[in-house]
Amino acid sequence: MLFEFILAAFLSNYLRKKLQPSTFTIPWDKILTAAMVVSIGLMVISTTVSSAKNLVGIAIYTILCGQVYISLTYPEFSTAKSMVHAVIPYIIIAFLTFIIRWISRPFYAEWNNYFETGQLFAVIWMIAMAVIVNRQNKALEKQKLQLLEKEKENKITETLKAALEVQVAERTAALTLQKDELEHALVELKATQEQLIQSEKMASLGELTAGIAHEIQNPLNFVNNFSEVNAELITELEHEITKGNIEEILLITKDIRDNQEKITHHGKRAEAIVKGMLQHSRNSTGQKEPTDINALADEYLRLAYHGLRAKDKTFNAAMKTEFDPAITAVNVIPQDIGRVILNLITNGFYAVAEKKKLGLAGYEPTVKVSTRKLRPGANGGEKIEIRVSDNGSGIPKKILDKIFHPFFTTKPTGEGTGLGLSMSYEIITKGHGGELRVENREGEGATFIIQLPA
Repeated sequence: MLFEFILAAFLSNYLRKKLQPSTFTIPWDKILTAAMVVSIGLMVISTTVSSAKNLVGIAIYTILCGQVYISLTYPEFSTAKSMVHAVIPYIIIAFLTFIIRWISRPFYAEWNNYFETGQLFAVIWMIAMAVIVNRQNKALEKQKLQLLEKEKENKITETLKAALEVQVAERTAALTLQKDELEHALVELKATQEQLIQSEKMASLGELTAGIAHEIQNPLNFVNNFSEVNAELITELEHEITKGNIEEILLITKDIRDNQEKITHHGKRAEAIVKGMLQHSRNSTGQKEPTDINALADEYLRLAYHGLRAKDKTFNAAMKTEFDPAITAVNVIPQDIGRVILNLITNGFYAVAEKKKLGLAGYEPTVKVSTRKLRPGANGGEKIEIRVSDNGSGIPKKILDKIFHPFFTTKPTGEGTGLGLSMSYEIITKGHGGELRVENREGEGATFIIQLPA
């Protein structure tokens, strides 16, 4: 009987702990506390008053049955049902054993082993269920804790979300304002860039002016000289006509004709120089036309050299050319290609002039322009290659990857816009589908290589 008393007291306390406070309609806490106290009291009575054992036993089983009934009937004990289910088999077997022993002791004595075995299995069942219920309760507690944590996280997330929405709204308003300011700044930047590009074009035209003046002076001198000679020959011709000297008249006429051919030749030479200047100064039409690359490169080499000589009388450099005669007229935009070649040659002259200032013994500043026709390869059809080489100081490795960036220049302030190479790169790669790269020999010079589809 001792186990039944302990079970009644334990079950009372267990049910009291598993009450659902939100559904309190009956004072179960007090009732169960009273049941626990009564169970303990009955246990004391059963050990002291042997004659009352049967009545005490009925009372304790009544308490156990009552506990089972209220736990299965009322929603306040929904979380305790699993444990109560575990206790029921033991209560039934123990109660039947108690009744049979009370009614017929001989029958009980005969079947005692079976009743005890049944009670043993019921206890094992109750212990196993208690372990399972305990694990389930721990799992439920863990889930509750996780749910609570999740609720806290959700609350924090909602709070942060609200704060973030406010920040997003504020930043959106700020970004809208910044966008308007940036669009305005972009318009101004584009206008400034167009002005700078035009300034770069005018700067290159300025460099050409002195060279053109020098170049055009030679054919003009020839034209003037041969015109004067022809004027004298005409005077002689008139004198010989009056004499009727036919042989002398024919000789003078031949000299006049020869001189006239020379005047025409040098006049066309001057015309070609002026035409080249006009092509360089006007905006590109974007129309490609057959162009003699060798003549174009030779023209701009001499114009660039004489232009620098006009600005600085102390400047001097050797000019070398190596043109491939196999190159015929190439379909390009002559104004644009002319600007590129002029820019590369001018940069080469600048590099050798700067190295000359170092006073190195035996140094001879040299700029070389060469062309060659490339055979079709794996990367495409025939190509034309133009190389502009100098024996200056080369390009420092730390800035080599920046030289084609807009506004990047190594020249002192006021001597360059930093747009020359970037414009050249755009003209060659985007305007003509070609390639512009550099082979650098730091301390020894650099070679800029243009490759154009033939």
